[in-house]
Amino acid sequence: MQALVVVDAQNEFSPEGLRPVTNHEEALECIRARVADARQKGQAIAWVRHYNRPNESRAFVPGTWGAEFSSGLGLRLGFGPEELFEKDVYGAFTGTNLENWLREIGAGSLLLVGFYTHMCVSTSAREALVRGFDVAVDPDCTGARDLDHELLGHQSAEEVRRSSLLQLVNMGVTIEHRNRTGQECEAIGASRGSDALRRRS
Repeated sequence: MQALVVVDAQNEFSPEGLRPVTNHEEALECIRARVADARQKGQAIAWVRHYNRPNESRAFVPGTWGAEFSSGLGLRLGFGPEELFEKDVYGAFTGTNLENWLREIGAGSLLLVGFYTHMCVSTSAREALVRGFDVAVDPDCTGARDLDHELLGHQSAEEVRRSSLLQLVNMGVTIEHRNRTGQECEAIGASRGSDALRRRS
């Protein structure tokens, strides 16, 4: 059974937030569609919410607008199993009961959506892989930001998003698109490089 894991779909990533992503509106529309699909099918949804620690930046402060889920998102009863998990690190599995909950409901595969692609989504996907879950990501339901470094140079938000996904695919993550009719397209599997990596492991 596949569970949907919604990672940090919070107001802070909106244009009005402190961590805006360039494709926020499009990604949020895709996330809402994925949630609607999961509820229609009675699938499990794990809602992951990030809070910054007191010594960190003023983003994602508990009780603030920025830390709340974006409009229309969040735990609801009356569908499949849904649960809320709160974290203060990049990975959704670290310091939470997410793994135990997924095992209890019989979810062996996960579809990850949310923000940032290169931080919490990527870390959560890697954590899931090493725990033996089959992992997919819908790239249209993710977003990133521009990155700059004096030695390493510049990457646009789109370049960051794509390179993060390429790295995940090489590790064994599947890319799973959703088309405009609401039906899932054929999933694009991991590269042969990831198979070779598994054989060497």
